Amino acid sequence: MLSNLASSLILHKRVSTTVAKAKALRKYVEPLLTKSKNDTTHSRRTVFAYLQNKESVKELFDEVSVKIANRPGGYTRILKTGYRLGDNAEMCVIELVDYNEDMLTTTGTAAAGAKKTRRRGGKKKAEGTATEVTAAEAPETPAAESNDATEDTKDAK
Repeated sequence: MLSNLASSLILHKRVSTTVAKAKALRKYVEPLLTKSKNDTTHSRRTVFAYLQNKESVKELFDEVSVKIANRPGGYTRILKTGYRLGDNAEMCVIELVDYNEDMLTTTGTAAAGAKKTRRRGGKKKAEGTATEVTAAEAPETPAAESNDATEDTKDAK
């Protein structure tokens, strides 16, 4: 069952199924996608042993592996769609991440200018610039108050 579902996912790039099957399919197909990055005879035969479908193996190694070549992982996305009418099973759509054109256009334009990192860093620079700005403003404020104070004492005399 999982090999047929994985073949359909690779050929059609999106499959509608139940959430339980989608989670099982994710564990089944992601190692195959990782193996497809290395296009050797051994990896093709290993993937074919899992899928048992020549067309899906050809599609995986020729087209899909080119798109996921520089992705470190997370090749699939599960989007919950609601409940099935007959038995109220929770339904979802599982898809290959790099093939959803709608999401690629919206997130690609927003994050195109920003550098993507996998670490959290970057807070220290923001704090350093904020302290520099407050330090620059701080000396000006007491000086203005002392000038007012000297003028008040002059008026009092």
